[in-house]
Amino acid sequence: MRSIEAYIVILFIATLSSFTTCVPQVPCYFIFGDSLYDNGNNNDLVTEAKAIFAPYGIDFPDGPSGRFSNGRNIADIIAQLLGFENSIPPYASASREDIIRGVNYASGAAGIRDESGQHMGGRISLDHQLANHATTILQLVDLIGNGNLATVRKHLNKCIYTVAMGNNDFINNYFLPQYYKTSTLYTPEEYAEVLVQQYTKQLTKLYEYGARKFGISGAAYSGCTPAMMARYGTTECVDEVNGAVVQFNARLTTALVDLESKLPGAKFVYIDPPLGYSPDFNITDKPCCPVSTTIGEGQCAPNQVPCTARNVYVFWDAFHPTESISLVDGAAAYAALSTFYVSETRLSLPLSDA
Repeated sequence: MRSIEAYIVILFIATLSSFTTCVPQVPCYFIFGDSLYDNGNNNDLVTEAKAIFAPYGIDFPDGPSGRFSNGRNIADIIAQLLGFENSIPPYASASREDIIRGVNYASGAAGIRDESGQHMGGRISLDHQLANHATTILQLVDLIGNGNLATVRKHLNKCIYTVAMGNNDFINNYFLPQYYKTSTLYTPEEYAEVLVQQYTKQLTKLYEYGARKFGISGAAYSGCTPAMMARYGTTECVDEVNGAVVQFNARLTTALVDLESKLPGAKFVYIDPPLGYSPDFNITDKPCCPVSTTIGEGQCAPNQVPCTARNVYVFWDAFHPTESISLVDGAAAYAALSTFYVSETRLSLPLSDA
């Protein structure tokens, strides 16, 4: 079991590393994902999957920003530890100059499959996020490539790409039979295989666009979220849901090894998914904010007063982690990505002191 003490050490080491570089450890960082990473791309969509109202953002300097959190999310923490002065901007509002250092394409309710999350309204599926990245590349050709795509691809080869998808393909697709047919078409094992096959094609396309340094997060064990436990009428983690996720993550890790062997110059790092619970936090089965009964399942009710001891809660709303948990998971992801930004010699010094 991962412990909070271990992550505090990782976070301390990572923060020291960031501060001593004075500049970002990589020239650019691109983010693909769902609501765990979304930082504003859903704000102007017609959807229930948005977080642009209080009490979301209660601990974020700018207030509600579109993050499904009381404060920063995992992508924010990774960017901060990589040494970026500010969070990577969302595609929806990134300026022309912003895109040189990276773009966040993540979207709440988005999935590997285009239909995942469609019952909630608008969302930007992974295929659509890839199309948005293609648009970004064309802008970069004009901005830094002097019309030369090869120059831009050399720039992109140096960037870190994190992709965190699959959660909504389970919680907002396979395990919502009233809206989707996938659970009648596939067993959990078959569905995992179908998902990974599509995901592999999507990651290959990202490689073709110029990505070489991939950090791929496993799907979260969403059977332990308050929303899924409530959906199944239990106070325990839902084994049926977590078992399906295990099938997906196992196939994903195998697929990443295969992709790395087939795509010259590519490096794939598997990032352990958020656990959905933690013995190091006192309250693991209840959301910090009062949950709405009228808008998106498991989301905070607008303008209600959340808990005050947010540092001991795993869940901010009934699906998403508190900033405290994102600090833990972001630090762990940053450490997993170390092969892309830290030499073995540099990393060994602080680790030996720890």
